[in-house]
Amino acid sequence: MKPLKKSISITLDEPIINQVQELADYEDRSLSSYINMVLKKYLERRNVKNK
Repeated sequence: MKPLKKSISITLDEPIINQVQELADYEDRSLSSYINMVLKKYLERRNVKNK
């Protein structure tokens, strides 16, 4: 079963979007999928540091 997803709207600086889009393209992922992966990894690392 796929995890539940919720659509949101965010505003980002254009240079950030361009850089993240390049990275997503390089990994053959959608922009949304790539941002989700990056945030998930960041939160996992942050949780480890806080313990």
